[in-house]
Amino acid sequence: MSSSSRVGYAESVEAFCEQGFSRASLQRKNTLIRRWQNTAQTPQTTCSLTQPSGRALIERRQFSGGMKGKNLRYLNEQPGAASRTVRAGFLLLEHFSLPAFTQALDTIVTANLLRAESFASQTFGLQDGEVVSDLGLVIRPDARLDCAVIKSLDLLVICGGYRTELKASEDLIHVLRAAAELGVSLAGLWNGAWFLGRAGLLDGYRCAIHPEHRPALAEFCKVTQVSSEPYVIDRDRLTASSPSGAFHMALDWIKGLHDKALVEGIEDILAFEESRYRRIKPTENICLSAPLREVVKLMDANLEEPLELEQLAVYAGRSRRQLERLFKEQLGTTPQRYYLELRITEARRLLQHTELSQVDVLVACGFVSPSHFSKCYSSYFGYRPSKEKRLVK
Repeated sequence: MSSSSRVGYAESVEAFCEQGFSRASLQRKNTLIRRWQNTAQTPQTTCSLTQPSGRALIERRQFSGGMKGKNLRYLNEQPGAASRTVRAGFLLLEHFSLPAFTQALDTIVTANLLRAESFASQTFGLQDGEVVSDLGLVIRPDARLDCAVIKSLDLLVICGGYRTELKASEDLIHVLRAAAELGVSLAGLWNGAWFLGRAGLLDGYRCAIHPEHRPALAEFCKVTQVSSEPYVIDRDRLTASSPSGAFHMALDWIKGLHDKALVEGIEDILAFEESRYRRIKPTENICLSAPLREVVKLMDANLEEPLELEQLAVYAGRSRRQLERLFKEQLGTTPQRYYLELRITEARRLLQHTELSQVDVLVACGFVSPSHFSKCYSSYFGYRPSKEKRLVK
């Protein structure tokens, strides 16, 4: 190696190490590059079926548990023939809680990112013109609320706020009652439940409302059970007392309409801190056991050089068989498959959101060869990693 070559190689070593890879990984990378060059000269067999985008269609594996939600946007799943767009309307009252409104709306918008055209949303006002939110930001609703527009809705959300005046006009009460007669589900955010109660639409229901307004609701809703929970869904009445409650209320509503993969995908984007260690059954709302949580953390921190199952078991203070049982019971899969899907998911993120080469990515995610990486990636996403769309411009 010439002097200039040695300098260039040293610089590349430092650059690679600055990216967070070890020097041992650099040696592995160089070995993989040589393998890659050798395989590139060998004719590759591919599936004869292709997508319109040119991506080869390959027999697909299904992600397990919550890992499917993390990748749902990129799996190109086709909605069922019976699926239809569900329409939600938001009535914005003066000084409505902007955080509560956006939490609920963002949940719906995110659902559409993961599964296109699942939902449609529209905003309404009591009058023509702008509505001022609790934060002073001005919103111009899409339309004025009346009996004609509610016929196309599946859900009507009354968006109240801390300073929203508890005063319901006869027109509003009439529209709310008409919506109920049409079978439209009704929801209230912050003190939105008060307006539903004022229209007599919470009799025999449980509901949630901000603590400041519970006495006002209890005054005339004698047969309504007012809960201290952040949100309540009771049949076709949905109520939330806070922005956080609005998010979980909307998420639970979507859960009743779609599969858990969509719900987990939304959680992974908007509330990843909560969803990361949740069981495969989100309705249980139970976190992973402490030993399994530690193992998942270890896996997450050791993607480049994956740990053996025996090592993970030692760290967790469990036997191999006990660890396998924990994964099966709480995540619905095996430790090996969960670890692989973690690495595949990280590889997808790196390919999309960084400028790392394909070899850098497979090294960073602990794959032993280009062919192994390509085979694993293709089996989950249906196309080779070289076909992945780069989102970094």
